[in-house]
Amino acid sequence: MSDSIIDVVIIGAGPAGIQAAIHAARKKTSVVVLGRIENSALYGAHIENYACIKGVTEGRVLLEAGISQIRNFGAKVIKEDVLSIAQPDKFFEIELESGTIIRSRTIIFSMGVSKKKLGVPGERELLGQGVSYCVDCDANFYRGARVMVAGNRSAAVDGALTLTDYARKVYLVAKELAVSPELMERLQKSTVEVLTPNWVKEIHGENGVSSVTLEDGSSIDLDGIFIELGSKGALELATQIGVALDSERFKYIDTNRRQETNIAGIYAAGDIVGPPYQMAKAVGEGCIAGMEAATFARKQKRA
Repeated sequence: MSDSIIDVVIIGAGPAGIQAAIHAARKKTSVVVLGRIENSALYGAHIENYACIKGVTEGRVLLEAGISQIRNFGAKVIKEDVLSIAQPDKFFEIELESGTIIRSRTIIFSMGVSKKKLGVPGERELLGQGVSYCVDCDANFYRGARVMVAGNRSAAVDGALTLTDYARKVYLVAKELAVSPELMERLQKSTVEVLTPNWVKEIHGENGVSSVTLEDGSSIDLDGIFIELGSKGALELATQIGVALDSERFKYIDTNRRQETNIAGIYAAGDIVGPPYQMAKAVGEGCIAGMEAATFARKQKRA
């Protein structure tokens, strides 16, 4: 992408992100939406409790219509995952899986909160004892260790690459890798041992992870396994730049009624700011976040 500064970057292409893009773009600001509608919890759902919708409507149909709508308003959609966010100056720098860096005046987090699980024996029992869902959070605990990352998308590959700076041996297991050519090239040049096509069948250990059994019947001795399914979660990305979480559970991004976080220029909307997990709430918060982010960007440009 060029050196131009984007006014509003929205991370997440669900109902909150789409609505934020609609309102931000209508305020004559440059808007980029990062993400894939297939990652939204709404994509596979059926909706019948949303105002003005008659009967049952597929979530996929609504999301596809929303993407078409925001493009008509001038917003750009990039189907890439975000690897990291930094703020080296008054602008934010967002690194995509392709290696592209986008500079923006504002960011809206609208990615949801769920962490997908493997659903295999030993996963729940050894959570926090060698089973982790966040490389960025726990990599430092595995210095000199043997670790595995399970996943096929950017979060898994980026996590495996990060772990090479800490662990003495890193495995990456996936049925099939689906990442950008640039990220794949980095992986191929690294020391990560890639196990494909394969998958985790069972995690073993008593007071900590000791090994895993893979679907091909092989067993690998390990000290820890990181489950990174999909793209990096909003909490991981937000905490990289100091966005505050809720004080009770540290599970959601803390916002005020304007969807503002503690970091000027950063907003959040939808499931990531807490329940109820309903499309109506997500759309309402996305509306507010989009308008507020656009107003902030326009004021910054005039300053």
